[in-house]
Amino acid sequence: MHQRILMRAKKGPLAVNSPEETFERNLIGQNSGNLVFSHAAHKLLQTSTVQITPTGFTVDLRDADRINDEFDVFVVPLANAFRRSYTHRVALMTRLIERLKIPVVVLGVGAQTNIHGDREYLRPLDDVVKRFVRAVLDRSHTIGVRGEITADYLKALGFSAVDVIGCPSMFLHGHDLQVEKRKPALEPDDRIAMTISPYVTSMASVVTNHHRNYPNLRYIPQDLKTLGLLLYGDVPSDRDKTSPIPIYTSHSLFVEDKVRMFVDPWTWMDYLSGFDFNFGTRIHGTITSLLAGTPGYLFAHDSRTLELARYFDIPHRIMPDVPADIDAADLYQEADYTALNKGHKARYETMLSFLDKHDLGHSFADGDSATHFDEKVRATPFPPAVRPAAAMTGEELLDRMHWLRDQNEGLRRKVRAQQEAKLPARVKRAVGGRVRRLLSR
Repeated sequence: MHQRILMRAKKGPLAVNSPEETFERNLIGQNSGNLVFSHAAHKLLQTSTVQITPTGFTVDLRDADRINDEFDVFVVPLANAFRRSYTHRVALMTRLIERLKIPVVVLGVGAQTNIHGDREYLRPLDDVVKRFVRAVLDRSHTIGVRGEITADYLKALGFSAVDVIGCPSMFLHGHDLQVEKRKPALEPDDRIAMTISPYVTSMASVVTNHHRNYPNLRYIPQDLKTLGLLLYGDVPSDRDKTSPIPIYTSHSLFVEDKVRMFVDPWTWMDYLSGFDFNFGTRIHGTITSLLAGTPGYLFAHDSRTLELARYFDIPHRIMPDVPADIDAADLYQEADYTALNKGHKARYETMLSFLDKHDLGHSFADGDSATHFDEKVRATPFPPAVRPAAAMTGEELLDRMHWLRDQNEGLRRKVRAQQEAKLPARVKRAVGGRVRRLLSR
């Protein structure tokens, strides 16, 4: 008998969507890092006796009865959901969970505060988080969190059934994860990837220095706004603006065709596998690099990034300890992956123990399920990297023009249909008669 899993995920791991469609429908949930952990969770749970359905991030309270009837368990991979800007969504998700009669398994949730784990900053979230955790624990043995900062927060709220399990993204390859430096030192002509959170303004000098000193540097953005920049350029209010952070197309990284963005984790990892080093502020940008076998280094700028770096022994510094003149070559030299590699199997076993506790199997113990998943990924024609529009080939521009034309025509049809729906019946009959007469000539 198949186990029917409803999973909180923006889309399924084998869904093929163009960059344009991804942008219009926000299929990355604001950040392509979301796909890394949700797709890894999908692979981890995809046994031969499981059917997994993504939610699309939609939460509709009217769906509760249908979910209870059609699914056996609701699996909820979460990132930094316990943050001020997400409170209303957590509250809505709680109301849905409270109506469910099936088990609910939270696969790694994190709190977001500063790098010192400031408890006072989280204080306004307390009531919302308490209600969410109670709802989950009424339907689950424990709640899985990303690290010790979140665990301590929930324990301070009175909850003891808390398991630190990290993030499912790091277990994409099961117990097999080895990150090694491919050369003794980083050189100016080496291929280096950089991740940037556009709101971390202290990255400005880091961007400028590395753009100047490393000709093969590439910026790998993850946010929806930058995807729009790559596809359509600056919005009218931003045209002609400049910034030392690459948030406008006037930045040299855009002008020189040194920006690449991916709308699927698989093409992203494949691209990074050809690099010598990856560094920056994005935790899942760093994890994607490590999964590709490329040494990565994180600048932790808040609790959500810091607790994952600590849990997985990812080489990192906290952002205040990153000097303006930091050099990737020094980070590369400093990075040590011994603890990450050595401790991975034990962390993997912790995750498996959590799954077993919640009656969930995993693909790596289910014959060739994990291998079959990887084969399907390799056979799927995902779109390539998105590049700055100014650097696109004629064929790429033509494809985009065709997509825009089709979208425009679709919108025109919808507008016409809406307008016609509002017309009085006598006008519709008159117009229809006129059209028939014209056609009969």
